[in-house]
Amino acid sequence: MKSRFDLTGRTALITGGSKGLGKAMALGFAEHGADVMICSRNAGELEAAAAEIREATGRRIEFAVADLSNRQDVESLVAATNEKFEAIDIVVNNAGSNNPQLVDSIEDDAWDEIVQLNLSSCMALTRAFVPAMKQRGWGRVIHISSIVALAAAPARSVYAATKAGLIGMARAQALELGTSGITVNCLAPGPFLTDLPAAKLTAEQRELIGNRTALKRWGDTAELIGPALLLASEAGSYMTGSVVVVDGGILANLG
Repeated sequence: MKSRFDLTGRTALITGGSKGLGKAMALGFAEHGADVMICSRNAGELEAAAAEIREATGRRIEFAVADLSNRQDVESLVAATNEKFEAIDIVVNNAGSNNPQLVDSIEDDAWDEIVQLNLSSCMALTRAFVPAMKQRGWGRVIHISSIVALAAAPARSVYAATKAGLIGMARAQALELGTSGITVNCLAPGPFLTDLPAAKLTAEQRELIGNRTALKRWGDTAELIGPALLLASEAGSYMTGSVVVVDGGILANLG
């Protein structure tokens, strides 16, 4: 009997797919039968990630270099994806960044760049691939939000606004697209020690955050694969407009 998590015959676009959470999801989807398109800004990292996932899974893995903080690169990614794949069934809007600035010191250029990358590019990619999903009567859109959308911190105004914006956008899109067989959901990861927090946080800060979780540790990137598969497959067919929190229990801690 075919598993409801099986993605055989499906194709997925995963932005920010050369490392961290994006690479983990790309590997997980390929392990379950999907062909995958990944993008990031770094050609070398993309080539290495694609080769690694192909060797591990035998699936077709393609890639394109794109800086999604640039609107023209978003359009170029759409064109490159359509050139390589006949159809995209699953869009995972994972690419994102953070530029911590106190509210009275926020720079316009920094605001514009993060909003474009974390929010506007997600809208544009969804807009581009949804029409074909409608025609086929099936699709999955997964926006990678954050627990910072639900419980923020100082100097996180820009990041929190964009990640909360993804939740609002997902709910509106879910209502629009549900009758077309398309689900739209958010994943809200908590402390996963990817390159971004590793670069932004001191060792003391990382230890403090890890100890605030119920599990007393940071998450491994592979631990996001299961929740992502749920939302990408038939297993999550009745989930839409939802926010799935994967945070090791840190939001449960008021201490």
